[in-house]
Amino acid sequence: MKKIIVTGGSGFIGCNLVKFLIKKNYFVINIDNLSYSANPYNLKILKNNKKYKFYKVDINNKNALLKILNLHKPIGVFNLAAETHVDRSIDEPENFIKSNIFGVFKLLQSFKKFIKKNKKSLLIHISTDEVYGDLGREGYFLEDSSYKPNSPYSASKAASDHLVRSWGRTFNLPVIITNCSNNYGANQFPEKLIPLMIINCIDWKQLPVYGNGENIRDWLFVEDHCIALETIFSKGEVGETYNIAGSNEIKNIDIVKIICDIMDELKPSKNGSYRDLITFVDDRPGHDKRYAVDSTKLQNTLKWKPRESFQSGIKKTIKWYLNNEDWWRKIQKNNYNQQRLGLKNK
Repeated sequence: MKKIIVTGGSGFIGCNLVKFLIKKNYFVINIDNLSYSANPYNLKILKNNKKYKFYKVDINNKNALLKILNLHKPIGVFNLAAETHVDRSIDEPENFIKSNIFGVFKLLQSFKKFIKKNKKSLLIHISTDEVYGDLGREGYFLEDSSYKPNSPYSASKAASDHLVRSWGRTFNLPVIITNCSNNYGANQFPEKLIPLMIINCIDWKQLPVYGNGENIRDWLFVEDHCIALETIFSKGEVGETYNIAGSNEIKNIDIVKIICDIMDELKPSKNGSYRDLITFVDDRPGHDKRYAVDSTKLQNTLKWKPRESFQSGIKKTIKWYLNNEDWWRKIQKNNYNQQRLGLKNK
């Protein structure tokens, strides 16, 4: 059976990728340090699955990484271990430097030793479109666009991309980098825009929209992202970078209104329309107005394109949060109660 390592496999994108790869008949080894945004419940369904193995290990632990690599000899490594929330990076940037830069360095060093005797293995480094920075009203970022990160989070991811690329070039490591647009779907930690709005609707709390809500993002359904990653692993060219876009550019305020309207349909409130909860708050420091990537290269060369429209994907997502209240209630109780983050420099 083909073995794959997924670092950060207990997080949002990671757990969806783990489950997808197992369905594709891979044996998946999940390496995760179970930080605040990771959740063992995300993969509880795999507890007794013979195609799944879990290690509670931080990617900064180079010796442990190498031991796991040598033990399982995977044909591929998907690196999803990262701190990812922009607001939290403003409050606690050191954690992002440690995980997203030093952690990737340690992973690359471990993989470099492993690859000497396992030359057919491949490392896929999953990154973000935020590394490219702010975009004007028109146009798209391409794979060769300049990096201009504007937050501690995006700067740390940009640094990790540069490390991966340089290790590939200097040490001849078989690596591929992917840069994706904003993901949404099941199991996303409640600090992110879409789950935060859904949960606040359920609890009839204010829906805080940053600034005037005109910031634009492209939205990618997480299952489409998983399909893209496996496609890139199977068919992609070593040393290349691939942008992964959802082709769903929407203003933040419109995202919130769409969620409210679907909630009005699925779970009408006696208090009135959920749109009544929309509240504009101080914008995030350094908030990028728009970013969107062009995935023409991926679509043309590897024949991938997103399957889910935003309307169908967001409805599936809302239904998941409505049907999995125990999951996010436990998170609220233990380590996150929807408090505002990212205002420490105000």
